[in-house]
Amino acid sequence: MTLHPQAREYVALYPSDLDTDLATLDLARIQELRAQDGLAAHRGPLTKLPFVRDELAEGVPIRIYRADPGDGLLPVVVYFHGGGWVFGSVRRNDAAGRDLAIRTGAVVVSVDYRLAPEHPFPAAAEDAWTVVRDIFARPAFYQSNGSVAVVGDSAGGNLAAVAAWQARDAGLTLKHQALVYPVLDVGMDTPSYREFAKGFGLDAEEMAWFARQYAPGADPQDPRLSPLRLPDVAGLAPATVVTAECDVLRDEGERYARRLAEAGVPAELRRFDGAVHSFFVLPGLFDQALEAREYVADRLRESL
Repeated sequence: MTLHPQAREYVALYPSDLDTDLATLDLARIQELRAQDGLAAHRGPLTKLPFVRDELAEGVPIRIYRADPGDGLLPVVVYFHGGGWVFGSVRRNDAAGRDLAIRTGAVVVSVDYRLAPEHPFPAAAEDAWTVVRDIFARPAFYQSNGSVAVVGDSAGGNLAAVAAWQARDAGLTLKHQALVYPVLDVGMDTPSYREFAKGFGLDAEEMAWFARQYAPGADPQDPRLSPLRLPDVAGLAPATVVTAECDVLRDEGERYARRLAEAGVPAELRRFDGAVHSFFVLPGLFDQALEAREYVADRLRESL
């Protein structure tokens, strides 16, 4: 393992994602941190689009992006942001939503799902599924042509994977699921968890803290929390899985991609060598972010 030079610079500045004593993170402090974003300048430009609108999907706040100035029907990509189910928002990930709309040419629906610890598991998963279900139920509202895909990074990748199997079980056909360094198993017992436990951005201890905030006392075998534990993955939407080599979440993402392929699901896995967690959402710091975004957009365009 050799860290990419940009990743090496990043972890020298930010050796851990939270960079604080976890014992001090009560709700008041969490809310303070949500209002801050020291990495805002590195999330990419807020490119002006002809259509950006805040709406509700059965009560769940969403932001809809469209780069096409026309009013014709388009595919829809549902985007779930990361942040350990505790942090992140549509506002914080505004640049990512705009970029995804431009790269895919689709209508992008970014989901402001409820956050923990105020809204514990399965609140975020319920919100994710509510939005996906609403897009299928009201295609005209979203200017959808009926082709729908989901994409998410980190905890958002978890929500995308959960929504994908819920769609299958409900008889709704998703065209694709793109999972970027997703959380897929809160058992947290893999070689990558041990190899990259500390000093590579997202610490193992921090990931465990996120899981406790989101799902205190929940069964780690529950596939709404750990999609890798889903008994049967046959018939799921075709998948793209992106992993970062130097990330505690690497092994579960790669295992999921292999399991999908073994079940006959078209699945493509791409590992970004030397990369660390969060690189995808920080194009101002990582050249690999732009490469990964174009790769994911290519896969989405092909499927849609």
